[in-house]
Amino acid sequence: MSAVAAWKDQAALLADELTAVRRQLHRFPELSFEERETAALVAQRLNRLGLSCRTGFGGHGVVADIVGDAAGPVVALRADMDALPIAEETDLPFASERPGAMHACGHDAHTAMLLGAAELLVQARPMLKGTVRLIFQSAEEINEGAKAMIREGVLEGVDEIYGLHNLPTLSAGLASVRPGPLMGSVDRIEILVEGKGAHGAIPDQGIDPIVCASAIVMSLQSLVSRETSPFDPIVVTIGSIHAGDANNVIPSACRMTGTVRAFDPDVRERLPGAIERIVSRIADGYRCRASLTYIRQTQVLVNHPEAARRVGEAIDAVAGPGNRLEAAPTLAGEDFSAYLKHVPGCFFWLGSGPAEGAERAFGLHHPRFELNEACLPLGAALLAGIAARRLEDGPLASGAPAKGGERA
Repeated sequence: MSAVAAWKDQAALLADELTAVRRQLHRFPELSFEERETAALVAQRLNRLGLSCRTGFGGHGVVADIVGDAAGPVVALRADMDALPIAEETDLPFASERPGAMHACGHDAHTAMLLGAAELLVQARPMLKGTVRLIFQSAEEINEGAKAMIREGVLEGVDEIYGLHNLPTLSAGLASVRPGPLMGSVDRIEILVEGKGAHGAIPDQGIDPIVCASAIVMSLQSLVSRETSPFDPIVVTIGSIHAGDANNVIPSACRMTGTVRAFDPDVRERLPGAIERIVSRIADGYRCRASLTYIRQTQVLVNHPEAARRVGEAIDAVAGPGNRLEAAPTLAGEDFSAYLKHVPGCFFWLGSGPAEGAERAFGLHHPRFELNEACLPLGAALLAGIAARRLEDGPLASGAPAKGGERA
């Protein structure tokens, strides 16, 4: 049995410890850029392993290096720590004790897994041919944490980076990965439509921004159906509309916010101009004024092809033959893509669902999301195994980020 495969057995010995850590974090979730207690717990556990930590990194991020006995490259592993502003609706004995906050995306599990990987890698330090950088990141949920850590130099000296995300609709014990684009870009739009207020019974004396806004919402869908190839998926969703306070009054303004997703960096570049054209010209047709604020948040997550292949090999070695699947692309976003803009690497899915009927499980960001804790030791073993194998195998054939990953 290889050393990497053996780590699955070693990680199994940590199962109770990882479960306890995950439940502690789940009970006391912290929102983006508020992860003080989580970061303190992480730093305390890393210090127990004899590691020196840098704290307050990019918010409340924690960074530590495990330096092997032999010189070599630096491979980074990343876990996110923040929770969501969601009221938990599970009946778990360790359910959130903080009203309106919940680890509904499993970042508590990611943190526990990387702590487990740290313990495995410290034990294996004599065999490491280089350095493993542990990155515990703030504020993934608002697409700001990775950018903040990069600005403060977390990638200095890093040659490759790897990370995972649990997936409750995939059974625990399985993992999936794909080369190239895996997750979509994420952008925010804010639209202000201004008209002229009037009595609802005398609409001819006003200019109705709600009717105009309704036309804009419908017209934006033509970007998907008539201006973009069916082979280039995009999503334009208006998620909030706010106008008026009374049923019999035409308000003077209407405000909308939405999200824009794309899977191809070139397609993404065309969307701001197209949305601006639709918004402004529809508004003209309804005698309104309209302004668009387009906020770029996260680029397309593009896995380096060779890095993805190496992750697949590690999954086969650690999880066992037949437990690796080809990941389906998704327009959900991940700010891990910001790291992949600068250095090559790979992001993959780890099954966290029930053994049977995982496809019917409550998904990420659902108030009844539950995580199958059997995934914790496997996640730790995979992260540790990937890092050790990459240090052992040497540099990727191409050290550049995958094509598309370099676009902002």
